[in-house]
Amino acid sequence: MQPANSARDGHRILIVDDAPEVRESLRWLLEDEPGLTVIGDVATGDEAIQMTVSLKPDLVLLDIELPDMDGFDVTRQIKALLNPPRIVILSMHNDVLYRKRGMDAGCDAFIGKEMGWSELLPVLQRVLEGH
Repeated sequence: MQPANSARDGHRILIVDDAPEVRESLRWLLEDEPGLTVIGDVATGDEAIQMTVSLKPDLVLLDIELPDMDGFDVTRQIKALLNPPRIVILSMHNDVLYRKRGMDAGCDAFIGKEMGWSELLPVLQRVLEGH
């Protein structure tokens, strides 16, 4: 896990993706955004659950395809925690079936990885504001 670089105030985000380049890109995108703080990034579902319990993020940005379990299982387990964070699934599988499975698992939003970074930030802000 990569620790947070900053202690500044803002919404705390945990990034979960098995691809290091995706985690790095997301961290790069989010770490300079006012009001957002990346508190960590992990590559597996088990790490995501452990870090959610220990770091208590406001939002988990979660891939579906992870080496140890899928993002739907991770979502269900995190949402079963006391005071769970919001979860945004970010996946290359952006079709109706995957979106339905994500919503059924309890995610707060589902975003296709083909979406541009400039389109990702407004979705994250809306989810963090409770919309």
